[in-house]
Amino acid sequence: MEQKAKKSLHHYARTLHRNFGFFIVGLVIVYSLSGIVLIYRDTNFLKQEALIEKKISPNLAEAELGNALQLRNFKIERTEGDIIYFQNGTYNKVTGEAAYSTKELPPLIKKLTDLHKTPSKNMKHWSTIVFGLLLLFMAISSFWMFKPGTNFFRRGIYMAGAGIVAAIILLMF
Repeated sequence: MEQKAKKSLHHYARTLHRNFGFFIVGLVIVYSLSGIVLIYRDTNFLKQEALIEKKISPNLAEAELGNALQLRNFKIERTEGDIIYFQNGTYNKVTGEAAYSTKELPPLIKKLTDLHKTPSKNMKHWSTIVFGLLLLFMAISSFWMFKPGTNFFRRGIYMAGAGIVAAIILLMF
């Protein structure tokens, strides 16, 4: 009877690295594309105009109105009777009706970019934690792809060091 050779840590690390790598390819593509879109979130890139009509509390003070509507850089332009005019919209102090237009990403792209901004109260935050841990595993397990002392391993150490230095430089600016 033939005895099986004991498999090394290198073997298991390489196998897991390969299998997890194939699994996270789709996740990496989605996160990278939505991350690129997020870079331009302060512009109108890919955004479409949307008309929003809300009923909020009547008689809100001007300072509370921006918070109630959840609008950034909220600024009132003028008030005429019961109507408050602000950039791209109006608010009726008596009825509490607000109508304004805003620029938003299409629904599918918005869902993708929301993955980057998932708060810990949302159950989806577990998927982002798992994804982060998988990426961490991929980074660490890559050091078991080549035997220590080889040129490939040394080059990997140098490249990892260069990546750390590049990240530090980016954080400084």
